[in-house]
Amino acid sequence: MSGRTRARACPERTCVGCRERAAKKDLLRIVAVEGECVPDDRGTLPGRGAYVHPALVCLDLAVRRRAFTRALRAPGALDTKTLRRYVEQATVAEQATQ
Repeated sequence: MSGRTRARACPERTCVGCRERAAKKDLLRIVAVEGECVPDDRGTLPGRGAYVHPALVCLDLAVRRRAFTRALRAPGALDTKTLRRYVEQATVAEQATQ
């Protein structure tokens, strides 16, 4: 035995809202589909992705700073209504389990 541990490195991403680094599994991947920000919770949708904490605070910061348009390299403004609804439902579900 060489004494080395076999701990795997956890991939990290940066939240486009608060700009803090976090584990990839703790963030929500966002993809632009036909001018709309769509949550990609499984991480399998094609295209460029942006990551955000699944919290309304980070989502509001990202929308205010136009971070999704920049991170996803979209030519125009992106609709975030579906994304906001998804994050609100996830927040309510998380609070119900606590």
